[in-house]
Amino acid sequence: MRDAAGAPATLFFDLDGTLIDSAVGITRCVAHAFARMGLEAPPEAELRGWIGPSLRTSFGPVLVDPERVEAAVEHYRERFDRVGWTEHEVYPGIADVVETLHGRGHRLAVVTAKNEGHARRIVAHLPFGERFVDVVGATPCGARSEKPQLVAEALSRLGLAAEACVMIGDRRMDIEGARHHGLRNVGVLWGFGGEAELVAAGAERIADAPAALLRMLA
Repeated sequence: MRDAAGAPATLFFDLDGTLIDSAVGITRCVAHAFARMGLEAPPEAELRGWIGPSLRTSFGPVLVDPERVEAAVEHYRERFDRVGWTEHEVYPGIADVVETLHGRGHRLAVVTAKNEGHARRIVAHLPFGERFVDVVGATPCGARSEKPQLVAEALSRLGLAAEACVMIGDRRMDIEGARHHGLRNVGVLWGFGGEAELVAAGAERIADAPAALLRMLA
């Protein structure tokens, strides 16, 4: 894909469910937070739905009280800082996608609802992490945590117009954040959202495998 001037588009990649399978780390940290608060965690299948939204968005309806929500977020981060950030795997084929897109001249960035400090640490340790010019994530206080805010921050930091960029992600939040700003977008099916969710969110294109994503972005 190219921008209006014919230059390769800048590509914003979501992190969890798009570049890495982080289900183990995230669900274990959520379960840790519930345990620290003396509560039983939801079933693991339900916790997979927590991957994508901000922590406060997920904890909020369950814990209700804002102070309890903040306590749960801190318990989550306690384990994530220690070990959770290492509990992930790169999806098969993603390294080749990143290297190929970089070779085509695309500028690449990560735009994620994960805490920015955590996201930067993870990306820095990926075998292709140096290919990303920036990592935009949520602020610790949650003031910037929703995808429209994160996309806006990425556009501002990189000095880009929306029409020069494409958002790539596995959840409805990625598609909704892109559409909010008028970005082109591609949904991916190897993560945690699924085709029905992406279609309902208005995904322009949907890739069922990394190789298909490369073809769509050609």
